[in-house]
Amino acid sequence: MSNEITIGLIADTHVPDRRRQLHPNVVSTFEKAGVAQILHAGDISVPRVLQQLGEIAPVQAVRGNRDWFGLASLPISRTVEIGEVRVGLTHGHVGWRMYVKDKLAFLFSGRPQSFDYFTDRVVAAMPDMDAIVFGHNHEPFVRKIGDQLVINPGSACCQMLPDKPPSVALLHIDGKKVRGEIVFLE
Repeated sequence: MSNEITIGLIADTHVPDRRRQLHPNVVSTFEKAGVAQILHAGDISVPRVLQQLGEIAPVQAVRGNRDWFGLASLPISRTVEIGEVRVGLTHGHVGWRMYVKDKLAFLFSGRPQSFDYFTDRVVAAMPDMDAIVFGHNHEPFVRKIGDQLVINPGSACCQMLPDKPPSVALLHIDGKKVRGEIVFLE
């Protein structure tokens, strides 16, 4: 008998700076999956997004680089314990200093950081987690790195890669077993 718990993962909603409202398929995706709670990995932009998600399930969130004004009370990172699993939640930018350093490097090189750049950063910052959820670079993926499951749900508003639709993710937890699933919002 399975006691699997499903958690909704979302990041980079960017309401209203890049999208007027939460993508319409977010609510139905999380409701259909029967999520027990929702983890938002930052760049929320306005509190009403968290209120809307809170109508589906309890929400825990962290502050992204776009959340310094209306959501400044959110932490940069947090640990969420779900049953036997410790989930690290962060946006991926680490803080203002690192964000500015990254932006300057981009301006001088003309290239965004590599796919692994942010992944390596969050894994190093959260070595004791069973799973790590982060956003920031808008690239959806699920990857096992050592003993950790690392998930970026992508952006629920706008992916970096033009051929991919917005996305969220689901984290399935059964005892100590964790697996992730990307869901494209078409």
